[in-house]
Amino acid sequence: MDRVPLRVGDTLLVQATTESIERLDANRDFIVAQTISRRDFREERIPVALGIIAAVVGLAAIDVLPIVVSALAGALAMVVTGCLKPTEVYDAVQWDVVFLLAGVIPLGLAMETTGAADLLAGLIVASADVLPLLAVLGVFYVVTALLTNVISNNASVVLMVPVAVEAAANLGANAFSFVLAVTFAASTAFMTPVGYQTNLFVYGPGGYRFSDYIRVGGPLQALFAVVTTLGIALFWPLTPA
Repeated sequence: MDRVPLRVGDTLLVQATTESIERLDANRDFIVAQTISRRDFREERIPVALGIIAAVVGLAAIDVLPIVVSALAGALAMVVTGCLKPTEVYDAVQWDVVFLLAGVIPLGLAMETTGAADLLAGLIVASADVLPLLAVLGVFYVVTALLTNVISNNASVVLMVPVAVEAAANLGANAFSFVLAVTFAASTAFMTPVGYQTNLFVYGPGGYRFSDYIRVGGPLQALFAVVTTLGIALFWPLTPA
């Protein structure tokens, strides 16, 4: 570098100590655009960390402990064994996700306790007076999919399956087809980050916004509604044989 003349606009990738970078930053002839932080991994603790992860997954897989309990115990073991420092654990928590859950979970509980979910189900049954059977099946799918984006998939199934069975009986339709529509729809929480656990996992680290899920998940939800409804009608006829 002593023999290389530097000109205005040249870009350098510099690996140096923090003090050297600070001296460059203080020099008016240079502009430090960004510093790259390198993690100082505790390589001697890698076997311990891998063992803890294996224990967490193994205990949950063989039904010794629920996954929630084993995961929390594993997180505690990471701190106790020195794999992680308490401050690192605190910094790793996605607090925006925690507060998002704190605001949305009560919304799902309110829908259950106030009867709003039951009201929606009743409106679906009433739609059978003006819609063909295939369209009613599609409405069941869409309403269940909208519910599962706000409340849990388990709750949406519990709420909608009895209504689907009763509606099918009243319409003289195949109850199994309506139950399938509800169960498939309950697994398509694409439009909100709180619809399913994996949505939340990527919400904070990916830098996503709530509207991103609607923009991408909305068309996907509509596509699944059409394809799944037609597929159920094809493989499981709506009217009993």
